[in-house]
Amino acid sequence: MAKSRGGGGPGSPGSRRGLAGTRESLAAEPGGDELSSLGSDSEVNGGGPEERRVDKFGFIVGSRSTEGPLEEVPLEVLRQRESKWLDMLNNWDKWMAKKHKKIRLRCQKGIPPSLRGRAWQYLSGSKVKLEQNVGKFDELDLLTGDPKWLDVIERDLHRQFPFHEMFVSRGGHGQQDLFRVLKAYTLYRPEEGYCQAQAPIAAVLLMHMPAEQAFWCLVQICEKYLPGYYSEKLEAIQLDGQILFSLLHKVSPVAYKHLSKQKIDPILYMTEWFMCAFSRTLPWSSVLRVWDMFFCEGVKIIFRVGLVLLKHTLGSSDKLKSCQGQYETMERLRALSPKIMQETFLVQEVIELPVTERQIEREHLIQLKKWREMHGELQCKSPPRLHGAKAISDAEPPTRKALEPVPSIIVPPGPAPVPKARKSKEKSREKSLGGPANGPGAEGNGAPVSTRELLHPQVSPHHQSKESLSSRESEDTYL
Repeated sequence: MAKSRGGGGPGSPGSRRGLAGTRESLAAEPGGDELSSLGSDSEVNGGGPEERRVDKFGFIVGSRSTEGPLEEVPLEVLRQRESKWLDMLNNWDKWMAKKHKKIRLRCQKGIPPSLRGRAWQYLSGSKVKLEQNVGKFDELDLLTGDPKWLDVIERDLHRQFPFHEMFVSRGGHGQQDLFRVLKAYTLYRPEEGYCQAQAPIAAVLLMHMPAEQAFWCLVQICEKYLPGYYSEKLEAIQLDGQILFSLLHKVSPVAYKHLSKQKIDPILYMTEWFMCAFSRTLPWSSVLRVWDMFFCEGVKIIFRVGLVLLKHTLGSSDKLKSCQGQYETMERLRALSPKIMQETFLVQEVIELPVTERQIEREHLIQLKKWREMHGELQCKSPPRLHGAKAISDAEPPTRKALEPVPSIIVPPGPAPVPKARKSKEKSREKSLGGPANGPGAEGNGAPVSTRELLHPQVSPHHQSKESLSSRESEDTYL
């Protein structure tokens, strides 16, 4: 499975060719020709034949993404959760430092839809990243981009969630923003370029936040959560495939034995799962719950979901009766049972599965050693992955300098304020002498006290930092 590469710019004749040489398994959709014409230019301007009904996630009613029972949270419970999340987001550093376990529990319960996009930015560290790189996305957005990537990106746009209202129309605002984000990433990381699996990741982000925020969130996923996944040789995803298979031996020996007997390489069934973070596999309500936990706890959630699906698909002799051969087994893994993907069942199974970061890292070292013995050193030198929000926060603490208050009134510096004790002595002396203590230029006779000192009394840097943090974050309380 090679990294997709192409030539020509958007709108060129090449954009209408087939996806020869690209990741067909990621790009192919059932009925692709029909989907490519689902949105039209007339619909961009509101001229569609009839108004489409969409569900609460923005998908057209009747599409496969809306199938299955949804877990409805009572309105009163939802409002309570929103209130708790607002408190956390407005005091994020304190919660992350002292109450990270509480954040994890609340992510497992599900982030309120009205705050999901904002919470993902805080969890991933992309909010801090944006503050450290103000104007960078706009700068990249104005650049033309490398022609060898533009054509491939252009051809992939209509394949990303064509039943969602944001992406249903060719040339609509959703596809335009998706193009901008993916193009910007090829300019930000030209040594990586573009990988087709990044498109659904970016599309999910755009459903929850503006393009600039989605870009920095994508950067964090590619660099912190899943480093090396989208590099040309796909070495990181191959290593994780072997890690998944090794963990399966402990989680479900029956499934492990069957896959070993059929000689089915993990790369054949887990590539799309992991590279797209299950966004093209699970029902949408389950996707969002998995992503809530993924942003908080890191890649171990992706491993757990994969292990749960394998265990409940191939983990018993009864389930294997209809999977006697390699072909039947692969078909079963491509058409997973809706029951095991249902939100409530899947989330509970993922939470209870005892697979930890330590186990994953230990297995990573074992598989890395085997890789070096067989293939030599890795060609892609990726940074070590960070396991979730806490690890990212500890590795990149937010800079306090950007959060210091800026005075609204700028005045030239004046003389230092006179201590209170000295001022009282001078007043008594002035009374005894019948005039100003130090002549016409004395402070008590009209010399201006520094406005800066009155507006901003001197405080310790530590106290200043705490006040600025709370004041800055309290302004950002939108839903």
